[in-house]
Amino acid sequence: MIDPVATHNILAAAVAGALVILFGALYALLFALARLKQRPAFMLWAYLSYMFLVGAVAVLSVTLNMHGFWQLVAAVMVVGYFIAPRLIWRLCAGTHGPEISSELGAIRN
Repeated sequence: MIDPVATHNILAAAVAGALVILFGALYALLFALARLKQRPAFMLWAYLSYMFLVGAVAVLSVTLNMHGFWQLVAAVMVVGYFIAPRLIWRLCAGTHGPEISSELGAIRN
């Protein structure tokens, strides 16, 4: 039997869902900036935004009464948000690596 969601939890779930998207995008952006600019501070901020993303998923899971399979879906989503920017970075670096290196060298000189 599915537990109904309380009406006061609907707003919290909507805000948590929006925060999942916001912090996921922020994590990806800061991760890319950390790699592109080679600044560890950006990576610390990226991990902080990822921690907020995990918190937003936890709130979303609780407010929507997720159990069993749906908790697994939420966990897979959290792992996907962590891995996707890394895989996309590898794809971009593998595809455009020499171009980016020569452009950055030209900018620094």
